[in-house]
Amino acid sequence: MTEQLQEFPTDWTRALAIVAHPDDVEYSAAAAVATWVDEGKEVVYLMASRGECGIDGLDPEKAAPIREREQRESAAVAGVQQVEFLDHPDGLIEYGPALRRDLTLAVRRHRPELVFTLNHHDHWRGVSWNTPDHRNVGRAALDAAADAANRYLFPEEGLEPWEGVRWQAVAGSPYPTHAVDVTWAVERGVRAVLEHATYLQALTDEEPEAYVRGFLGRNLAAAGARFGGRPAVSFEVFHRDPYRVRGGEVHYR
Repeated sequence: MTEQLQEFPTDWTRALAIVAHPDDVEYSAAAAVATWVDEGKEVVYLMASRGECGIDGLDPEKAAPIREREQRESAAVAGVQQVEFLDHPDGLIEYGPALRRDLTLAVRRHRPELVFTLNHHDHWRGVSWNTPDHRNVGRAALDAAADAANRYLFPEEGLEPWEGVRWQAVAGSPYPTHAVDVTWAVERGVRAVLEHATYLQALTDEEPEAYVRGFLGRNLAAAGARFGGRPAVSFEVFHRDPYRVRGGEVHYR
């Protein structure tokens, strides 16, 4: 695919990142988040799980607090101060009303104009299969924008509906449409991933920094080849402005 990527929309001030696990944002979009924060935008992270089953040889009850701590430290590198965790079971997150409810309430609490998530498609650029957690959380995150606008869905918490999500974006998508120039944030993106030190130690036999620089460098270069040669983070972007959701139906303006 050689079509050039468009500039990522800038007409928003608050974003909510909804992903399945600690490190999902870092591997896909930390440099973009750091760029946004430097521009004065507010970003909040929401993890559906604590990643407790992600470190081979480390029991889940011991892994969970480590991964939570490393995620908070990683978020701080990108300038994100607010990180929230749900308690859906790592590896077994199910798409359904319970997940949709939790994500909908988060959107209503934080009232973002942008909601972004990790790749929800079945595959990663056609070369490997995606995991159920990524697929299920990604789809529910995209659905949460419409769910949050419908006052008759999940009203029990007393939160007002939020119709203000203008943009939805998918990091790591095999079908990118837009990109963020991260020229001045590449190093922070690398440092953000490196904060997941315990996870990295179990993930690869390579020297961690060399592994991270290689992985991120390939992705930034691939996006940059379609974005004027600049290091870039790519997203699949959806625009929600043309319609509103009322009573479970889509009404076009």
